[in-house]
Amino acid sequence: MTVRLPALSDKLGLSETSVGISLLAWGLGALVTMQSMRSVMRRFGSRSILRVAAPLCAVTLAMLAFAPSFPLLLVASALFGLAFGALDIAMNAQGAAVERAHGRPLMNGMHAGWCAGAISAGLLGTAAIAAGLSFTAHLTLVALVSLPAAATLSRTYLPDPAPEPADAGAGTRRRMPPVVYLLGAIAFCAFMVEGTVADWNGLYLRDALGASEAVAALGYPVFEAGMLLGRLAGDRLRARFGARRMITGSGLATTATFAVVVTASSAAVAVPAMLLVGLSVATISPIAFSLAGETTANPGPAIAQTGALGYAGLLLGPVVIGFVSDLASIRTALGIAVLLGVLIAVTGRLLPRSGTAPAAPAEAAGRVLTPAA
Repeated sequence: MTVRLPALSDKLGLSETSVGISLLAWGLGALVTMQSMRSVMRRFGSRSILRVAAPLCAVTLAMLAFAPSFPLLLVASALFGLAFGALDIAMNAQGAAVERAHGRPLMNGMHAGWCAGAISAGLLGTAAIAAGLSFTAHLTLVALVSLPAAATLSRTYLPDPAPEPADAGAGTRRRMPPVVYLLGAIAFCAFMVEGTVADWNGLYLRDALGASEAVAALGYPVFEAGMLLGRLAGDRLRARFGARRMITGSGLATTATFAVVVTASSAAVAVPAMLLVGLSVATISPIAFSLAGETTANPGPAIAQTGALGYAGLLLGPVVIGFVSDLASIRTALGIAVLLGVLIAVTGRLLPRSGTAPAAPAEAAGRVLTPAA
């Protein structure tokens, strides 16, 4: 959907603020789901949730495609967010379960699959624009293809680790390890950067740099190509340098590369720079989710808490960018991402010095990460 935001804006005659509000509705739906996922994950597990949430994402995407007015677009966006929030948390909990089964870092490699899908979606979006396919027809085709794919993949999911009896009950929220909230803050900044590129790069390239819609649509797949390359190498780099150094260095690199994007004078500079931004920010959120999954015997609730905090960045990001764009300019608004890279680097210094790889299954139940001094 992200590469077709300019088409959606034109279809319904939306201002940048209205686009931001529709993305806010999506973010609110996702955040509501994520905030409730700690108890839901504990009760049902990621396998059951994935089997319901994935088909619902396809159905609600089709609702977005056919929304005929701004109010109905807000309703469809909120419903899509509800389904997406459950799907995302359950996917990451599945990833943590796979990591524990293998006893080594794998989360970046699994998140590379997300990048591959985003690149494919971006390129198909560019092709759809070139072919003259409407916003409605495009999203409907994606939904129709996604439904059977979700049904087929549902047979491969792993069961979740059984929770310890001591973890059950109303006191779970109070006993969440403090480092989970630190990881949530890092995820918040990383997702806000990712969301800024996903939601606003097309309008930035078209409106601020004068690119055509087809060229503007290339910014996101180029960014995701960088993410894909970074995540394919991320697990090996994490094993070599450690999670703490990886996140700190990635934050500094994000600051430098996004500064190139917001100071670019043409799309010929900004689009290639999106590749470097993708390389820089790629490993931050997967490592945050992976470390959260190490903090308790059952990774689901900790990942849900980290995800809820992280996706608040996607909730606030589109709104902040939209309003600052209206008050100043979209170039000024995107400069916020430069500051977010600094915050990631600073917060990364507070992470544990250990945790370069997931605990082996026999060790995981008794291990809790604590912040480094």
